[in-house]
Amino acid sequence: MSPVPIRVVIAKPGLDGHDRGAKVVARALRDAGMEVIYTGLRQTPQQIVAAVVQEDARVLGMSILSGAHNQIFPEVLRLLKEQDAEDVLVFAGGIIPDEDIPALKALGIREIFQPGANTDDIVAFIRHAIQD
Repeated sequence: MSPVPIRVVIAKPGLDGHDRGAKVVARALRDAGMEVIYTGLRQTPQQIVAAVVQEDARVLGMSILSGAHNQIFPEVLRLLKEQDAEDVLVFAGGIIPDEDIPALKALGIREIFQPGANTDDIVAFIRHAIQD
C-alpha cells in the first residue's frame, strides 16, 4: 500500500494577476508525488481558507507579487485559526522584501521562498516539515 500523498493548496491571493511562479511550484509538487489543488487567480483570504478546509489540505502555499502580503497573509492565518486549521503548514513565495520576512514568520508563515528559489528546495521543505 502506497503512502497517502501530501495534499497542498496553492493560492494566489489578492489582485495579483501573474501566476506563472505558482503554476511552476504546483507542477513541481505534483511531480514530487503531492496532491495539488490550485485555486486560481485573485482569491480572497476567505476563499483560500475555505479551499484548505474543504480539501483537507495539510499544506498551504501562497504566491504574491502585489505587495499586499502584510495585509493578506495575517488575515489568512487568522481565518485558519478560526476554522481550527492552524496546524496547516503555511509557506509563501513571491516578491516579499527581506525586511518583512521576520514579522511574517513570527505570525506563522513557516517559510518564504523568494524569486529564483529552487523547486527542489520547496519540495524538501514540505516533506521535512510534514515529518516533524
